[in-house]
Amino acid sequence: MITPSNDRLRDLGREFPEWRPWLTIIEEVLGEALGSRWEAFVPQSSPPADSKAPLLAGAKLALEIPALAEWSKRLMRTAYRSGAPKMSTLNRATPARLNSVELFKFSLCQNGTWLKETAFVLGVDPDGFQAVAALVPVPFLQACSRRWQQSIRESWSEGYCPMCGSWPAFAEARGIERSRYLRCGRCGAGWQSQCLSCPYCGMTDHEQLVSLVPEKSGTNGVIDACKRCLGYVKTFTTLQGSAPDQVMVDDLASVALDIASLEQGYRRPEGAGYALDIEIVSPISTESRVSATT
Repeated sequence: MITPSNDRLRDLGREFPEWRPWLTIIEEVLGEALGSRWEAFVPQSSPPADSKAPLLAGAKLALEIPALAEWSKRLMRTAYRSGAPKMSTLNRATPARLNSVELFKFSLCQNGTWLKETAFVLGVDPDGFQAVAALVPVPFLQACSRRWQQSIRESWSEGYCPMCGSWPAFAEARGIERSRYLRCGRCGAGWQSQCLSCPYCGMTDHEQLVSLVPEKSGTNGVIDACKRCLGYVKTFTTLQGSAPDQVMVDDLASVALDIASLEQGYRRPEGAGYALDIEIVSPISTESRVSATT
């Protein structure tokens, strides 16, 4: 299926030929995310008891394990065939050696410790494995976003995603009013945020918040950074927000801003903004139940 995201990825491939292996992986993920099979796995949403908890917190997910295994295998195969040196060892991440349910749950929960330990056991490049593993739950998360976007509370004021607990990929200053919205790079959700505030530590003192405008960024964005926690978020002025499946591509296309931020000593926090506590249950066999906590 040809989509605006596909066209954008191909444009990026022509502009940055060295990115093509990774763009091939992203295209595979976004193509899978458009499929309908993940819709059946989205649980019924209900407001969490904790007002600071994302909608997925404490969720019980009924997944078809064979479908999950097929998707994980296909994604790993696409990665090690992509031609990227760091992905070449992922042919060792076979279904016989890698539990697809554990891969899904710990990637969804952004459990970096499990991912690093698993990469060591498998004997694969840890950076390449973690980068690809982070994409495994994206089709499911995109399906959640399509179903639950209207369920996001207007009063939500946290810096992390109200859907899945991830830190934002970037912010959008929308319309004439320049209303600020944060965007999740995994599920594509968007939520309104206070203009002068750090999404990571909540700093609102304007003397501790800075905006950086790189001379050669190749984008129309700026970098909003916090002197207290040294976190940053890319911000783009736009008339309307990006489509959910476009957020990941827009984040990748603006990597020059990330590089400029790192050069200035600012970084995105690792892991998730909120630790999910989920349970995965196979609808085929209740004996395949796996409890996940982070």
